Amino acid sequence: MRGDTDNYSALFLDDVPMMDARAPVEFAKGAFPGVVNLPLMNDVERQKVGTCYKQHGQQAAIELGNRLVSGQIKAERIEAWAEFARNNPQGYIYCFRGGLRSQLVQQWLKSEAGIDYPRVTGGYKAMRHFLLDTLEQAVSHLDFVLVGGMTGTGKTEVLARLGNSVDLEGLANHRGSSFGKRATPQPAQIDFENALAIRLLKMQAQGIKQFVLEDEARLVGRCSIPLSLFQGMQQYPLVWLEDSLEGRVERILKDYVVDLCAEFTAEHGEAGFSAFAERLQESLVNISRRLGGEHYRELALIMDQALAEQARSGAVDLHRNWIETLLTRYYDPMYVYQRESKASRIEFAGEQDAVVEFLRVRAKRKHAVEVPH
Repeated sequence: MRGDTDNYSALFLDDVPMMDARAPVEFAKGAFPGVVNLPLMNDVERQKVGTCYKQHGQQAAIELGNRLVSGQIKAERIEAWAEFARNNPQGYIYCFRGGLRSQLVQQWLKSEAGIDYPRVTGGYKAMRHFLLDTLEQAVSHLDFVLVGGMTGTGKTEVLARLGNSVDLEGLANHRGSSFGKRATPQPAQIDFENALAIRLLKMQAQGIKQFVLEDEARLVGRCSIPLSLFQGMQQYPLVWLEDSLEGRVERILKDYVVDLCAEFTAEHGEAGFSAFAERLQESLVNISRRLGGEHYRELALIMDQALAEQARSGAVDLHRNWIETLLTRYYDPMYVYQRESKASRIEFAGEQDAVVEFLRVRAKRKHAVEVPH
C-alpha cells in the first residue's frame, strides 16, 4: 500500500488525482484544479454534527455522524469513493485538516470495499498554506515584467505567444475591463489564487526564471490579485504594446462581439444572443456615470442599433461605431495618463511582433546571466 503523503509540491506538479471529502459548501468556497468533491457528509449533516460537537463534544459528534451516514446513504457514498479509487489508483483522499473525515473515508474504503487508499496529511488547510507560501516566495524571489498598452492592443495575444507568461485574466475567466465578463462564471477567489500559485510552481519546476504578466488593476472582474503581487506590479518593469486605432477596433470587435456572442450561444443555445446583448448593454450601463449622461445615451443608441442589425442579419459592422467612440473618448485618455505616470518603468515600446521578440530575448538574457557557461 502507498503511504499517506505530505509532499504537496509533487501533488500539484504531477496533477495527482485527489478526492475532497469536505462538504459541498466548503468545496464551493475554495478547492484545487481538477479535484473531485465526494463528501463524507452533505451540508445539512455536517451542520448537525458541528452543532453536536460544540454542545456535547467529539465522541457524541462522531456517534451522530455514524447515525446520519448509515445504511443506504453510507453504501452509496462508499461506492462513489471506491469508483474514484479504482479509476485513480495513484490518487489521494483529503478533508479539511487531514483528520477525522478523511480517516473515516479511508477506514470505510478498506473495511467495506477492500481498498487501501492513502490520505493527504494536513489536508486542505496544509495544501492551501503551501500554495500561499509558493505565491509569497515567487513574489519575493522571481523576476517579473509587465505588458501594458491601450485597450485592444492584444496584450493577451502577446502572453499566448510566450512560454514564460502567466495569464491572470485567463485564470480569472474575465477580460479585465468593464466589458470583460465571460459567458461562464468566474472562479471563487481562493480557486483563482490556488490556480495562480500552481501555475507559478509548475513554471519554476521547468526552470523558468522570468515571468511576464499583463499590467492589471487589482480586481480582474471580482477576482482580486494577491496583495503582495499587486504591490510588486507597481514597481515591475514595463513593455508597452502599441497598435493602430483600426487594429484595436477590429480586435475588440472580434473578442467582445463575435467571440463573446459565440460563447453565449454555446452556453445558452437559442437564448444565447439575447443573453449576449443584455451583457453588452449592462457593461455600458456600468460605466454610464463616468461617461456622463449625454455620451452614455449616444453610445447606448449606437449599440442598440448594432445589436438589432446583428440579430436581423448576423452582420457586426455597426458595432465598430460604438467601439471606436468608446476607445477614443473613454479608454484612451485613461491609458495616456497611465503611460505618462509609468514612463520611467517602460523598457521598450512597439507593436506585437517586436514586443514578443524583445521579451523572448530579455528572458534568454536573464537565463544566460543565471546559468553561466
